[in-house]
Amino acid sequence: MRAMVLKESRPIETGGKKPLELVDLPVPTPATDHLLIKVSVCGICHTEIDEIEGRLVPPQYPIVPGHEIVGRVYAVGSEVRKFKPGDRVGVAWIHSSCGWCPFCMRGDENLCDDFRATGLHAHGGYAEYTVVSESFAYPIPENFSDAQAAPLLCAGVIGYRALRLSGIKSGEVLGLYGFGASAHIAIQVAKHRGCKVFVFTREGQKDHQSLALSLGADWVGVTGEVPPQKLRCAIDFTPVGEPVREALGVLEKGGRVVINAIRKVNPIPELDYAKYVWHEREIKSVANVTRQDALEFLPLADQIGIRPEVREFPLERANDALLLLKQGKMHGAGVLRVA
Repeated sequence: MRAMVLKESRPIETGGKKPLELVDLPVPTPATDHLLIKVSVCGICHTEIDEIEGRLVPPQYPIVPGHEIVGRVYAVGSEVRKFKPGDRVGVAWIHSSCGWCPFCMRGDENLCDDFRATGLHAHGGYAEYTVVSESFAYPIPENFSDAQAAPLLCAGVIGYRALRLSGIKSGEVLGLYGFGASAHIAIQVAKHRGCKVFVFTREGQKDHQSLALSLGADWVGVTGEVPPQKLRCAIDFTPVGEPVREALGVLEKGGRVVINAIRKVNPIPELDYAKYVWHEREIKSVANVTRQDALEFLPLADQIGIRPEVREFPLERANDALLLLKQGKMHGAGVLRVA
């Protein structure tokens, strides 16, 4: 099978050596409780940039990245009961967990010490085939095309988790910092729930601001600007540290900032406690996703009628797509066409 593999960490940059190489690999064989999936599409994510550039380190190289996978079941192990060949399924960031620790037993597999991530600890979807346990594969609602479904499996699911952890309620003001793949889905859920949404982007991101307005944003501005109202909650989708402090600075008393990022390329600036944290303001991180997040969000996305904005690239152009994402030039969500 064709696959784009990462053999060592390196910067993603214009004119530099491209970090992912197109190679031929053997088609994997599914274990008894696993599915062999013929990949149709795989979304791209900032997490892949963190992995390629060394902020997330795979336990071994080479590794096939990609964790927003949509495809068809090609073959099943002897113990599989939930799916059959031909079924359309999705695979998300969580690839497996131990299943018996206190975190797993209460449905918090994302906090399991043996959490394994798709495309980081196990080969992902930048390839023509992949394998996953039937417990971590999800049926895709019929109304979504393969390309539309791909970003729902990470950008959508993790955005849904961030919204849930924010505690935002109908009628309250939500701030979204960064307006890429995840935020442009989260805003559709937030507006469905009756929230007022303010969007903050980098300077010069007019396309992102226009997309936000078209999806119902009540106000758009640049990170650092003062919005027309204080925020009850804010979600930071960016890979940098400054938006966390900026969000705290325009947060109501008792408000919460949720950081939806695995790593930051630079640290959160020093916080003056009295100015930014006092009055019971909170900072909460989002750590990965659970199975329940995916099982709840995919039918909800279908019910709401969410339709992600996607831009497709052939598998062999994965490096170009990742560079555009890093530069903030990706409109909506990037998706690799594999099959």
